[in-house]
Amino acid sequence: MKKILPLLLFIISALTVNAQAPNYDDLKILYADANYEKLVKVASGYTLKDELKKDPLPFIWLTKGLYKISLSGTDDEKYKNAYKEAIASLTKAMKNDKDGTALTDFQEFIEEFQGSLVELISNDIDAKDYNKASGWVIKYIKITKNPIGSKYLDGASKYRKTDKGGANTAWKEAEIMLTQITSIEEWSKADKDILKLGVFQTAECYILSKQKDKAKTLLNKVAQWFEEDEDFKSKYDEIIN
Repeated sequence: MKKILPLLLFIISALTVNAQAPNYDDLKILYADANYEKLVKVASGYTLKDELKKDPLPFIWLTKGLYKISLSGTDDEKYKNAYKEAIASLTKAMKNDKDGTALTDFQEFIEEFQGSLVELISNDIDAKDYNKASGWVIKYIKITKNPIGSKYLDGASKYRKTDKGGANTAWKEAEIMLTQITSIEEWSKADKDILKLGVFQTAECYILSKQKDKAKTLLNKVAQWFEEDEDFKSKYDEIIN
């Protein structure tokens, strides 16, 4: 019995150690060394392990590596979809972060990434490429906890593509979300920017459909959150007046 007890304790201790997620110091070092391709390879390996596939951390490191590669301008065919793969990886990271605490140290990066996607959406809208913008908008919904701006943009994109039924459905969902928001003070800059872009685009669609009062009502509902935003004031005057 005396020999069995220490053996049992050793087995229990070993199982406990194995059950604990790694600290991912290797991924941190690879990122610090700007060794992004190896970072992607190693982080991807972690995400494929059964015991780690629900851990948000390897996915966020994978996202960071893919994002950096997407910015590098590499012509390596293997990384031609690095940015889209980064979106997919970030989606999994945020989905796995059940209580919203595991990714606290990565918020600055997440906000930067969100901002890059908002910029793509905005550029496509400026170019009137609503098909492309719509695709990015759907992806943005998956990497934010505040999807209302994306919903308004989804509706506007559908309207521009003559899908009025789909547009109205998306706008109704957005209106329901709007009634549940009391403040956007804690939102990321990207979430604020896409909300602003979404309501502007929706308002323009309302005006095109000869519903100027509806456009004004929508803008007035969010105006309280953009009182110090000169861009908002300028666009408001442009649309309403």
